[in-house]
Amino acid sequence: MNAVLSPKATGRTTQEWQRADAQHFLHPFTDFGALAKKGSRIITHAENIYLWDSEGHKILDAMSGLWCVNVGYGQQALIDAATRQLKELPFYNAFFQTATPPAIELAELLAEVTPAQFKHVFFSGSGSEGNDTVVRMVRRYWDILGQPERQVIISRKNAYHGSTMAGASLGGMSYMHAQGGLPIPGIVHIEQPHWFENGKSMSRAEFGKVAAGWLEDKILEVGPDKVAAFIGEPIQGAGGVIVPPETYWPAVQAICDKYGILLVSDEVICGFGRTGNWWGCETMGTKPDLMTFAKGVTSGYVPLGGVMVGERVAKVLIEQGGDFNHGYTYSGHPVACAVAIANIKLIRELKLVEHVRDDVGPYLAEQFKTLEAHPLVGEVQTVGLMGAVQLVKNKALLAPFAPELEVGMVCRGHCFGNGLIMRAVGDRMIIAPPLVITRAQIDEMMALVRRALDLTLADVKAKGWL
Repeated sequence: MNAVLSPKATGRTTQEWQRADAQHFLHPFTDFGALAKKGSRIITHAENIYLWDSEGHKILDAMSGLWCVNVGYGQQALIDAATRQLKELPFYNAFFQTATPPAIELAELLAEVTPAQFKHVFFSGSGSEGNDTVVRMVRRYWDILGQPERQVIISRKNAYHGSTMAGASLGGMSYMHAQGGLPIPGIVHIEQPHWFENGKSMSRAEFGKVAAGWLEDKILEVGPDKVAAFIGEPIQGAGGVIVPPETYWPAVQAICDKYGILLVSDEVICGFGRTGNWWGCETMGTKPDLMTFAKGVTSGYVPLGGVMVGERVAKVLIEQGGDFNHGYTYSGHPVACAVAIANIKLIRELKLVEHVRDDVGPYLAEQFKTLEAHPLVGEVQTVGLMGAVQLVKNKALLAPFAPELEVGMVCRGHCFGNGLIMRAVGDRMIIAPPLVITRAQIDEMMALVRRALDLTLADVKAKGWL
């Protein structure tokens, strides 16, 4: 995209867009009053890994939209797939013993690119809906097997599994639970495997085993005959790109196997190449029974999600289950499925999984490692094209800043101010750029990251926080 659209070309000035936005649009996870006073950022168009706002500023999108635009912006193959399907069959539902060709073809394709135990898929409209489906499906599975008392699903603090009632309950975000009387019954949480917060007195390997042990402790506390499943993101994304020690997931798998509980891998962020494999469970070495996906399945071009159902569960549901009284209007939406097919084919054609695994993933790790020399950086973590930078007050002691200082938000402000979208989770700065990013673009991104860190350091010194 060579020409940058002016505010006039979009039909309104930035101020007019902001005024209309404040008057009518309630944004997710937002203080509505504060945003109305400040005015929202108006994004008008995009190409590759870049966005442009209504003032003509070019922005490097190091968060792939919201962890989803894996193939980058402006891919004509996906646009054409949507257009063709809209002309041919814009919608029909999957109720009443009916299917459409795109939904069937996508189900076949997903069975090809997922681990061997997955041959079936249940479609939803989002990852949140997918995790609601997990709750229903897990409990239905045990009910069919004559163990209806197995209702409890174990998750982790600081996990993110969506914002619907069940999804937010599965998640471990206390600020979400505080609004709406969550979690719903039958969902409990254990501590997260975050070495920086919970394990600095141990080696990472030792801490991984200890953290996995918290799962077994909770199973025994609840009662093994009452636990249905454990759900976890291979890498906690919205929680701050929390990469668990290598010892963690193998130990979790062993505990699930020991007690016969189902293992659910939430791959909404980690799936479709983000970690350098097609799936995060492959990177972490687990064999889940259920696998939630969304975001990267269409690269965010249209909404789609679902649950891959392993044969252990599918066999029971199909052979013994009768009606499964659950579903959505948009389950298997033909346009969404057509775009997903084009997206997966493009990932294969461009060899993006290999690109992440063999080229830009290792290069990102090298570049992030250099940030550890910065006075504000306590640790960095990367896996594939996910990265985190932990800001600290004291490098030697790995001592954090006081939370109320919101140093991460100071840094985020400098990122935005210099043309970079980098997210702050507390004082942990995170990125997940599109998988099409090149080494040269990583260099460009790193220059912006370093500038933001330097400006943040100047700010905290000026404020007397160091």
